[in-house]
Amino acid sequence: MLRTFLQHHTAPTRRALPLSTAIVQILILSAILISGATRAEDIHVAAASNFTATMKDLTRSFEQETGHQVILSFGSSGKFYAQISHGAPFQAFFSADQAKPIALEKAGLAIPGSRITYAEGSLALWSAKPDFANQGEKTLVQRDFRKLALANPRLAPYGQAAMEVLKNLDQVDATRNKWVQGENISQTYQFIDSGNAEMGFVAAPQILKRGKITKGSAWIIPHELYNPIRQDAVILEKGKNSPATHELMEFMRSSRARKIIESYGYAAGAPDQSPKTTIKE
Repeated sequence: MLRTFLQHHTAPTRRALPLSTAIVQILILSAILISGATRAEDIHVAAASNFTATMKDLTRSFEQETGHQVILSFGSSGKFYAQISHGAPFQAFFSADQAKPIALEKAGLAIPGSRITYAEGSLALWSAKPDFANQGEKTLVQRDFRKLALANPRLAPYGQAAMEVLKNLDQVDATRNKWVQGENISQTYQFIDSGNAEMGFVAAPQILKRGKITKGSAWIIPHELYNPIRQDAVILEKGKNSPATHELMEFMRSSRARKIIESYGYAAGAPDQSPKTTIKE
């Protein structure tokens, strides 16, 4: 009787087993697909050297929020433009100007509609020496210095802005033999900080903290002496189908990112800019 009872009641269980197994397999597969769709990514990003400290702070915040990992490379915007044009594996580019991201869009190397202005920079004439570069344009006109550092204007937008200042003050020819050119604005800062140049043109956020000069002396150059330094970022072709790259660009428009950018002395880009891009499935 017991054998008959067991046979009677266990047979349906054996017949139902394949169905329950299939359900479990479906649930496991669904979980894998969901986790795969939202898994953390590594993003390779090229960024202008003037934005080094700010970008590191921004990416720390982004990584904490999303779990993605941002691999940063810093340098001159001009060199990055050349590298991207020759196939460098960056997924996003944070330039120190607008011209290069626009050019990459036109060349089909950046995603149309993904470009945003993430910051606007300011230029300063700075010296590591106290009371040396705080006389405004008189500091340049009097020319009581041996070396004047500036970033290469062909590679660095801040170097181009420095050239505009010199032209507007009619000081190009008078100072030319004193120039020491850095490959980018970070190298230019190092020339001045090390004393290899008594003063030079740097990005104002490099020397300011909460609106005060952290070291030496400086003249914050009036904006009417150079064109606005609007810094644009763009998603590159290699980041087109990367959800994390699109998330990073969206994060740059958030109030959290804007507060970080402004805390470093930049004006943040317009919050209503929205990249109009889609990711192919």
